[in-house]
Amino acid sequence: MSRLRIGIVGLGMAVTPHARGLVDLQEQVEVVGAFSPSTDRRAAFGARFPFPLCENLEALLADETVEAMLVLTPANTHLDIVQRCARAVVMSRGFSSRICLPARAQELVAACRAAGVTLGIVLQHRFKPAAMALAEHLASGRMGEIVGCSTVIRLWRPQSYYDEPGRGSFARDGGGVLLSQGIHTLDLMLSLAGPITEVGGYALTSPVHAMETEDMVCAAVRFANGAVGTIDATTAAYPGFSERIELICRHATASLVGTALDIAWHDGTRSVIEADKSAGGTGADPMAFPHDYHRAVMADFAEALRQTRPPRITGEDALQVHRLIDALIAAGQSRGRIPVATG
Repeated sequence: MSRLRIGIVGLGMAVTPHARGLVDLQEQVEVVGAFSPSTDRRAAFGARFPFPLCENLEALLADETVEAMLVLTPANTHLDIVQRCARAVVMSRGFSSRICLPARAQELVAACRAAGVTLGIVLQHRFKPAAMALAEHLASGRMGEIVGCSTVIRLWRPQSYYDEPGRGSFARDGGGVLLSQGIHTLDLMLSLAGPITEVGGYALTSPVHAMETEDMVCAAVRFANGAVGTIDATTAAYPGFSERIELICRHATASLVGTALDIAWHDGTRSVIEADKSAGGTGADPMAFPHDYHRAVMADFAEALRQTRPPRITGEDALQVHRLIDALIAAGQSRGRIPVATG
């Protein structure tokens, strides 16, 4: 079977786990070209990875042998690049500026749908073995209905992280802790517990950081099935802690902490998956995590194209978590209860 020919657009910090995954997948995926407008970034990338470099984005976009594009540029550039790609696209977590959501994100998804372009999103937490095991337990019905769900994202980023031009701004990043860090855990929460219909709480910038967007969020939420829960997210919690999702079900309580899972059943038995040794990117080094889950996202995307099926995480999935983030920030600004858009 021929390898999927893919181009990479964007060679910043986010490219490393994706590129490592693509190195592992060289029997299935061929990188045709890797582009950045920065000569220094191209050189640094070329010194680390065995992929051809591209100095001209137009040339990469015009190459008709390229079957898919991996878009890893800042969120505010995604719509323009995706609209110019007449092939499948897999891209990093964010759509665009939060100020433009949901219209701009919906426009991106609609454009791909209208053009027949397969769109996949890199929300890699769903591919963690412990998360997949929990999803299987829930699907089996043995745990019973979910009655409560609490999600805790307590990370640390030093001020130097936000001192990079544009970082932590609405114009470039589109948001703070929710969109730039917490979106992966929030997406996993939604995939496990189902959609959220109502939120209320606070979203603010703490005195720990000088930045435009939020670095602290505390919210109460109601799920579509009637369950209630909380969301606690920050990048001000030194030195950083593993993200946690706790599900209270009719017949068991599950704690998913980083890469570990502990399910306590009402009959006294336990189902446990031990944590791996990775740091998880919770502290000052945001890239201190393994690339296994990014590799899994890319492998699923390549397989989806071969099988002519949707990837496991679609643009529509990403819209759901973006709508939740938008509602959380709106609730924080209004200090009232805000309905979450559906559809």
